[in-house]
Amino acid sequence: MAGYSSTAGLEALFGTKLQGKDGTVSTSEALAGKQAIGIYFSAHWCPPCRGFTPKLAEWYTKDLKAKGMEIVFVSSDRDEAAFKE
Repeated sequence: MAGYSSTAGLEALFGTKLQGKDGTVSTSEALAGKQAIGIYFSAHWCPPCRGFTPKLAEWYTKDLKAKGMEIVFVSSDRDEAAFKE
């Protein structure tokens, strides 16, 4: 499988920059060549999300990342402080 290669499409969808764990990253660099890209909508105030997010993070770390998947987290939190919680 060749992976996702439409940089223009990704930037049209997400913008040119994404917020990563360690700061801002280029969308095209972060997602280039990935076999699959998941978009995960969540919020700190959502009880089902609070239960699922740690499970998804564990699954991603143990298996999905190595298989070429990247997940873009889309926060529905009301402010940056809630997002960082």
